[in-house]
Parts: sequence; structure tokens; C-alpha cells
Amino acid sequence: MKTLALILLTGMATSLYDFKMNSLDGKSIDFSQYKGKTLLIVNTASKCGYTPQYSELQKLHELYGNKVTILGFPANNFGAQEPGTNAEIGEFCQKNYGVTFQMFEKISVKGTDQSELYKWLKEKTGHEPTWNFCKYIVKPDGTVKFFASKVKPMDKEILDEL
Repeated sequence: MKTLALILLTGMATSLYDFKMNSLDGKSIDFSQYKGKTLLIVNTASKCGYTPQYSELQKLHELYGNKVTILGFPANNFGAQEPGTNAEIGEFCQKNYGVTFQMFEKISVKGTDQSELYKWLKEKTGHEPTWNFCKYIVKPDGTVKFFASKVKPMDKEILDEL
């Protein structure tokens, strides 16, 4: 209850596990279910030069799903490269990349309407996304690391964190 009171007073979650966000199909996802897991949080877009990283994210999910949980957050903040609706995004991801990892509703990852999750990630790392497909690894101990778009999901830098 203290945590909820702190969020209400400060407007900021104190823990990643305080968040509840909607999946692409509108279902509420309580982040408390991710306690004890390593997470890879990625801002995604369907019309970006980095969009093929969906394939590597799916591969990472299939090969290392026992070590990392991938959470994808579509965002239209960079070059208007995610113009679709949540339904269109879901269809695109499934049809083109066979995505089965958890995808969420489209949000804003920077700017005045930045989502609370991305405010929290920025506070923890000092970095906000600079383009689509930036990544944050959140460890069970609360450690958070930022990776730029150019770091691919299957790169050694990411795999070493698992």
C-alpha cells in the first residue's frame, strides 16, 4: 500500500513491478508477474530501418525465453514510423515476423506525453530512446541498462546480460 501511496503522491512508480499496462489486445498486464525475471524492454516501429530486429527479438524469445522476457512497446515518436492502430500493429508483427513475445499498446516513449514506464526507465539509466528499437535490460536485482537501436537483440552485449 505504501508503494501505491508513493505513486499517487509523486506520480512516479518506485519499482518496475508497480506498473500495469495494456497489451495490444487491450488486456491489462500487471508487471508484478515479472518479478524475478530478466526483462528486455524495446520500443518498436513497423516502418523503420530497424524493423527487421523483430526477427531477432523473436529468435531471442524462442532460444532464451527461459532467461529473458521480451516486452515490446510500439511508439510513433520517431519519423512517424508506427502510424498503425494496435490491431494493425499486431497483425503486422504476426504476419511478417511471427511475433509471440508480449507486445503492448502503442505509447509515447519521449516528449511531453512520455509514458510513465519510459520516464521510470529514463530515471534509472539517464537515457531515453533516441530512435526506434532502443532496448533496456532490467535485471531481477533492479539493475537497468540501456542499449541503442544499433545493438541487435542477438548481439553479444545483450546475450552477456542474460
